[in-house]
Amino acid sequence: MYKYDEYDQSIVDARVEEFRDQVERRLAGEISEDQFKPLRLMNGLYLQLHAYMLRVAIPYGTMDSRQMRMLAHIARKYDRDYGHFTTRQNIQYNWIKLEDAPDILADLASVEMHAIQTSGNCIRNTTSDQFAGAAADEVTDPRPWAELLRQWSTFHPEFSYLPRKFKIAIVAAEEDRAAIKLHDIGLQLYHNDAGELGFRVFVGGGMGRTPMVAPVIREFLPTQDFLSYLEACLRVYNRYGRRDNIYKARIKILVHELGAAEYARQVEEEWAHVKTLGLDPPPGEFERIAAQFAPPPFETGIADTVDRSDPDFAVWLDQNVKAHKQPGYAIVNISLKPVGGIPGDASSAQIDLMADLAETYGFDELRVTHAQNIVLPHVKKADLYTIWQKLVAADLASANLDLISDIIACPGLDYCSLANARSIPVAQKIAKRFEGLDRQRDLGELKLKISGCINACGHHHAGHIGILGVDRKGTENYQLLLGGSGAEDASLGRITGPGFDEDGVVDAIERTVETYRTLRTEGERFLDTYRRVGMDPFKEAIYG
Repeated sequence: MYKYDEYDQSIVDARVEEFRDQVERRLAGEISEDQFKPLRLMNGLYLQLHAYMLRVAIPYGTMDSRQMRMLAHIARKYDRDYGHFTTRQNIQYNWIKLEDAPDILADLASVEMHAIQTSGNCIRNTTSDQFAGAAADEVTDPRPWAELLRQWSTFHPEFSYLPRKFKIAIVAAEEDRAAIKLHDIGLQLYHNDAGELGFRVFVGGGMGRTPMVAPVIREFLPTQDFLSYLEACLRVYNRYGRRDNIYKARIKILVHELGAAEYARQVEEEWAHVKTLGLDPPPGEFERIAAQFAPPPFETGIADTVDRSDPDFAVWLDQNVKAHKQPGYAIVNISLKPVGGIPGDASSAQIDLMADLAETYGFDELRVTHAQNIVLPHVKKADLYTIWQKLVAADLASANLDLISDIIACPGLDYCSLANARSIPVAQKIAKRFEGLDRQRDLGELKLKISGCINACGHHHAGHIGILGVDRKGTENYQLLLGGSGAEDASLGRITGPGFDEDGVVDAIERTVETYRTLRTEGERFLDTYRRVGMDPFKEAIYG
């Protein structure tokens, strides 16, 4: 994984001291909250319902054990002994004291981490496939390009004050594990018919108030033109994106109003100029970065089979362990979704344990996933049983990856000042209703996602079943959506009809699921059945 050089470290250290001075002046009353707000947001510090929330960047979701242990340390010392892993492969702390914030940033800087550009109208944390560098189906490791994006976008002078926040995701497989079509820019590495490696470029996707699936803007972009083309994409947006209306400020609105073809034409025109500026790095620079993502020293000739005699272990293997490109190794998914738990939360002890597992069994590497789980990307199959036993002891062995209880949920009204309704209790009730693992596995892949407001931090538009919390005359109300997907078959969920109260939406989901069971054919996922039969049978079952 990428290690800071002297420039990276000096930038982060300087920002810590700058923010320390700003916090001291705020606490002394020398600057007002209105003056301080843009300064704290530049450092990922939000003022939520009950306390400050700090969002820490985990670039493309990759960390090592010392960084993971630092996250546990911060949870213990400065928060309430837990952290919340997010859908953008970051971590959030919900109970931060303002006077502690500079010390937290200093602690993060000591392990090559920061909270820069985790907020504000700038290019946010670039996300990627959580299986990058390990997946059997990828054409290359996408993370060197994600690291290039990080370096290019950090403190980019032209893009520090965009019309609105900007999110980029990158994958290198046909299976989209990063929801690239629901990002401002989505990038897919692939080989064209000539065998050349390049990008398929999607621009103008997103969720929130006006959800859209991004169109293809360029079918093939040579890798050597990567940064200059993205620079052109951002320049067109920065020039014409609306700043007079926050609800129409995202690039998806610009692409929709111009039309994909016209936006692409303007990008090509801008790119002709940008290419002359020397923004694309020389091959040697990319090779320097890529060398830091070299595969770990895998052993060869080791056992490629696993003893499945323990039935509970066998279930976990089938559900949470994925194929690795290297014989004898596997990808371990650690679920942060125990029944009754808060999706994405982990205690400091659990975070420490995951760091220990990575250091001992996983070449010292961890990943945060878009579904608010953790991955050990490189694990010997011979070590899987031992790892599973340790996860069981720490309540981290729920065998529910991609099942109905593997719920994505935002913090909702329990924490967020923007939310209209609570997400966490709904997620907990749904998980409890479907807690039987045999029942969950019978239902198969079923991605359920919950947002507490229209901003869609819980990605409800992309859920096979989505839930949106709204305010109905001072009462929390939950709309039910069906048919969304954030994968390579991206689609947006449709609202079934009138909303429900907290218990009512759980009942509605059960009716939805039972309808699926009666309608499905052999091998059909929930999403497949919905797409085949349409909304009407589900609507009839839900509303009678």
